[in-house]
Amino acid sequence: MSLTAARTRVGLLFGSFNPIHTGHLILAQYMATHTDLTEVWLVVSPQSPYKVNQELLPEQDRLSLVAAAIAGNHLLRAIDLEFQLPKPNFTITTLDVLKRQHPELDFVLLMGGDNLVGLAGWKDSARIQQEFDIYVYPRPGSVTSPDTHNSRVQLVQAPLLDISATFVRNSIQAGKSIRYLVPEAVENQIVAQGYWQK
Repeated sequence: MSLTAARTRVGLLFGSFNPIHTGHLILAQYMATHTDLTEVWLVVSPQSPYKVNQELLPEQDRLSLVAAAIAGNHLLRAIDLEFQLPKPNFTITTLDVLKRQHPELDFVLLMGGDNLVGLAGWKDSARIQQEFDIYVYPRPGSVTSPDTHNSRVQLVQAPLLDISATFVRNSIQAGKSIRYLVPEAVENQIVAQGYWQK
């Protein structure tokens, strides 16, 4: 009787990363080192269909900030797949494409407890929950109660900082320091390019 080799599991952290900040990185690193995931891919979204009024930096600029933030970290990868997909794009489409491109991998969806609450309203939500494991991390100020009837949803007690991209942008616009809110490489690029600066 031969033993079947365990399949490689990769976490997918979707976001606009406008900009990526320390909270994102702590979460991604924790998932890659404290769970059964081998890597975490940060999927940079060009525009969430649920946040159509959000003002975003151009997608390539946000991707560049993510790449700068994780440079040298072999556990994290920046993914621009959604840039090539029709807009508006939905998570299920990205998941289907990734499964076709990487049949050797098992993908795990990473999401905050606040997103889990709204998951029922996502396109093809039932299929997402049937076909993919979901690791749910708590969000500051929200109470997470995973569906005990779905064995594919698992609560992960990742350490989180109450930092938001909105706070980072507002700090920049107000002329305040963002040191330690974002990696030094990200701060340097924001300053050099004048992102969000009046």
